[in-house]
Parts: sequence; C-alpha cells; structure tokens
Amino acid sequence: MIKQIAALAALVPAMLGTTADIASAHSAPPHAAPAMVTLTYDTANAGQWAGPIQQAVQNWNSAVHNVRLEPTSTPGSADFVYEATSGWPQTTLGPIFPGGSGDVQLGQQAVDEGYDATRIAAHETGHILGLPDDYSGPCSELMSGHGPGTSCTNAKPDAAEAAQVDRNYAAGTPTVRPHHHQVVIDVWSGRMRTGSH
Repeated sequence: MIKQIAALAALVPAMLGTTADIASAHSAPPHAAPAMVTLTYDTANAGQWAGPIQQAVQNWNSAVHNVRLEPTSTPGSADFVYEATSGWPQTTLGPIFPGGSGDVQLGQQAVDEGYDATRIAAHETGHILGLPDDYSGPCSELMSGHGPGTSCTNAKPDAAEAAQVDRNYAAGTPTVRPHHHQVVIDVWSGRMRTGSH
C-alpha cells in the first residue's frame, strides 16, 4: 500500500506539469489572420450591365480570399460605383479600400466592337482591385482585355491575377488612404484611338 501511495505521489506532479503545459499552450492567443476587406458597390446607374456585373463580381469573389465585393445596402455610400456610358470603358485604378470613391464606367463602344460584356465588367473590376492592363497577355489572363480579340470571352481572373489581388488586400484596410486617383481608359479596339484622353 505504501508503494502504491508513493507511486501516486510521484505521478501527481508529472500530471500537473502536463496539465499546466496544455493550459499554457491554449492560453496563448492564436496568430490572428487579417480581416477580410469588404468593398461595397452600387449598380443603380448600370442599366443593361446588371447581369454582366453580377457574374463578374461572382467570378472575383470565387477567386480571391482577402477581399469580398458586396452590393451596397445604402445608396450613395458605396466604395465604388458601376455606371453605363456610351464611350469607352474607364475605371479608377485601385486598390480601392472601404471609404474609397472608385468609378467603373462600362462603355457601350466596347460592346459595339463585339467584346463580351461580362469580360469587360470583370476586367474593369480588376482595375478597382489594383490590377493594371496587360494587353499582350493570353485570353486566360483577364487583364489582357481586348488584346486576344473579340472571340475571347473569358471573364475569370487567372491564378496569378487572383494572387496579386490577395496581396493587395493582405494587410487589411490601411489607416491612411492615398488622395489621388488614376483613371485607366480601356479602348477595346484594335484600332488606335486618336485625340486627347
């Protein structure tokens, strides 16, 4: 009996040490992942582009992890707006963050040239998320825009484009936002545009 008590007495400190190790491992705060950035958009002035925009947004939301695009619940307070125009598409070059003032003008001239409306909407949304044009890229690259021609209808970003957008939003929402905006004018045509921008 004395041997059993001695054995139990030896086990108690060992068990308490294990319990303490488990408790200290669980009490350490987990490494927090950055919060996903949610950007709101407004389609009130998008007219016939509503369907292509919805598909473009769905394509982006399926491809990226650090930012999510959601329709605004309060008109006039969106981080960026889509609007139908008669000219060439043009967009604020991001990355746009909450509280931003991005503008996507979905120009009818690109559709008149024969380009796919959903590809145009997804491409212009790519600018909002901080991606520049790469007209020399293949059809599988969304930001190649009009480069591959009117037969290209791919409206999904490739893995490299999605990864770049995730890097653009990896740190969450910045505390300081730039005050300048650059606008990208996309001439969805094989012809050179003349005149001033």
